[in-house]
Amino acid sequence: PQIVSILRSQSLGTLQRSFVRSLRRKHGVRILLEPPRVQVAQDDDAAKGPQTAVVTIVEFSDYQCPYCSRAETTINAVMEKYGDQIRLVYRDYPLSFHKNAQKAAEASECAEDQGKFWEMHAAMFANQSKLTSPQLIETAGTIGLDAADFKTCLESGKHAQEVRKDFSDGKSYGVTGTPTFFINGIMMVGAKSVDAFSAIIDQELDRLAN
Repeated sequence: PQIVSILRSQSLGTLQRSFVRSLRRKHGVRILLEPPRVQVAQDDDAAKGPQTAVVTIVEFSDYQCPYCSRAETTINAVMEKYGDQIRLVYRDYPLSFHKNAQKAAEASECAEDQGKFWEMHAAMFANQSKLTSPQLIETAGTIGLDAADFKTCLESGKHAQEVRKDFSDGKSYGVTGTPTFFINGIMMVGAKSVDAFSAIIDQELDRLAN
């Protein structure tokens, strides 16, 4: 019964947004009051989705954060739902009380050096209990990375400054916890539902189509 209730509420939310959008188009409604936006730099961080996408989501996240792991499922569903209309940029925000988060973030950058950022990203979120340096090196080997090169990169701290820069930038944008998303600059905090993302994305698609 709970599952049925959740699915019914999600369907109603989708239908409601669709109905409101049709009314706006029919009657030429224009929304002139803009929501607060933050100009968030994409930097040179890992991204997926075309650069020409109408909506860009910049995510600040932490590989040791359980809420961030939960949000992965949602953001993947959002990407699948909207396809080429969405671009996702991932930026690091390792929280100080997560002792393995900094190194895990550096590990993702080391994996990007070998063209496997998203594979390492997925592997770390899939098993957040394996984020110590030896375990990260082991994981690197399982996803086809050159383990020796990866180990050298990780142990040298090659990307430590890049991770710290992401964290500093996040703070300047008002990020205080993870995950935090900026959807075309509109801040959304926490592991929200697909419906919550869609409410903002659909509004942005309507706004930019007019």
